[in-house]
Amino acid sequence: MKKITNIFSLLTFFLMIYSCENEKTLQEYLVESQEKTGFIAVDIPTSFLQLKSEEVSDDVKTTLKSIRKISVIARPIKGKEEMYDEEKAKLKSIFKNNKEYKTLMSMKAKGVHTTIFYKGNTASIDEVIVFGYGKKAGVGVARLLGNKMNPAKIIEMMNAVKFDARNLNLEQFNAVFN
Repeated sequence: MKKITNIFSLLTFFLMIYSCENEKTLQEYLVESQEKTGFIAVDIPTSFLQLKSEEVSDDVKTTLKSIRKISVIARPIKGKEEMYDEEKAKLKSIFKNNKEYKTLMSMKAKGVHTTIFYKGNTASIDEVIVFGYGKKAGVGVARLLGNKMNPAKIIEMMNAVKFDARNLNLEQFNAVFN
């Protein structure tokens, strides 16, 4: 795993050298954050997503198959408010300066601000990003990668999916909620 991380870090370094833009990309942020102390990074295989019932439409089954990967990066506060403000500002800057990500929706509930972005066109989404932050929880980004996902079908699918948590260790997320 560390070898793969080193390869991705090296690739990111070369892309930064040859890039004409000075702005940090979401991919660069995610790769850098995986290596930082205090961050929680989890890649959730799509095999953990299972249908609650086989009696769902073929569209829902197709949508589930269109998802390739789910990644989550989070920085809990844990008494480090300055880190929270810094990371929140970095992510806000990435989304503000990036023309590829379009806002799907924003909401605020229980002190947590959440914005959902997408990449692609509305009929065929390739990437969904959920960016959230709150003064009690911290800051985080969830990234769903797929092939030609339909936003309406994704919402329908989320209602029909359950997580197979038997083999998924989520104890590292306890810090976010404590």
